Amino acid sequence: MSSAAVSRADPNRNVVLAMLLVVYIFNFIDRQILSILAAPIQADLDLSDGQMGLLGGISFALLYSTMAVPLAALADRTSRSWVIAVSLAAWSGFTALCGLAQNFWHIFLARLGVGIGEAGGVAPSYALIGDYFPSKQRATALSIYSLGIPIGSGLGVLMGGYIAATVDWRAAFFAVGLTGVVIVPVFKLLVRDRAKPKVAADNPAPLPQTPTLKETAAVLARKKSFWFLAFGAATSSMLGYGIAFWLPSLLIRSFGFDLVGASQFFGAILLLGGVVGVLAGGLLADRLGGRDRAFYAWLPGVAFFLGAPLFAAGITSSDWKLAFVLFLLPQALAYIWLGPVLSAVQHLVVPAARSTASALFLLINNLIGLGGGIYALGALSDFLAPIYGDEALRYSMLYALALYGLAALLMAFAGPSLRKDWVDE
Repeated sequence: MSSAAVSRADPNRNVVLAMLLVVYIFNFIDRQILSILAAPIQADLDLSDGQMGLLGGISFALLYSTMAVPLAALADRTSRSWVIAVSLAAWSGFTALCGLAQNFWHIFLARLGVGIGEAGGVAPSYALIGDYFPSKQRATALSIYSLGIPIGSGLGVLMGGYIAATVDWRAAFFAVGLTGVVIVPVFKLLVRDRAKPKVAADNPAPLPQTPTLKETAAVLARKKSFWFLAFGAATSSMLGYGIAFWLPSLLIRSFGFDLVGASQFFGAILLLGGVVGVLAGGLLADRLGGRDRAFYAWLPGVAFFLGAPLFAAGITSSDWKLAFVLFLLPQALAYIWLGPVLSAVQHLVVPAARSTASALFLLINNLIGLGGGIYALGALSDFLAPIYGDEALRYSMLYALALYGLAALLMAFAGPSLRKDWVDE
């Protein structure tokens, strides 16, 4: 029986998807909470924009990106669900430790630990979804899973802002970190790996072995579509992660919001725009990609092209009500790429190598996008401060919008390559 047929018949797949979504929500709560807490952390620990950029970017992304590859290879060869469960416990614990930080290096090291923990969560989850859902439904399933990004980011901003305003920023880290630890046994109880297929009695031919990390990397290296997708996503993520981290600070500095007001404004944008964008991307990709696989890349490219001028209009606006609408639309467009691109990467290798392929994609996307984008916007803001003063962060974001043009171009090139690089199941 084909893997697709087995996936369609599995009654447990929706429970698995729901629990993976819950874990991913906590992944992004723990990741995004730092952005809304940036202002009180900077005031308490006397940190510059550049240092905050390091905390939100390199300190997290360095080990998050690199450790994801061996952890994904381990998940492919052992148990994907166990790797995710242990990772959830690790990153939640380190998130709680962020609340004990007394200086830059304390919180920097704690964020390194969060990155190590989260390294084992995403790629094995992509692979589990690939195991449970057939190809024609996979972009939609991955989009539902990717709702963890806007929901987790939105909740992190809303919860972090409220707790920091009513208690302090340290309590916010304690609350979300310890809650994540409590989820671990529930996840492990409900989520298990798909049983590996057995050799049929009337067909004793041995099953193919799981490709090694080196073999999977070699396969991907020969496919142009992988490089276009990876660098296109990474370029867009530099801007996406940068805006997601620094927009609360922009709202406080340039729009006059207090901490709670900024968290409500940005949280609503993330939840409303993000949820619509993620779901639309998956549904459109499964519909259009069935006709032409190039649309798995072209759809995100169009979204990036349309999103840049809308973001520019929001950044330069002086009225917060107008800015809300202008930020809401491109926020939806910014999330469209997740379902199509993640699904396409799953189809560049054989099913047994999905975790490893996803991790290699995330290595490029996160090391460049997450590691570079947040720091680059913060450092550019510091550089522009003598010219623009308190408006330096606004202009830093504005100049960075050129990254969406480059991302759109790379996705345009990825489309034709996908047609020949696609691996059918």
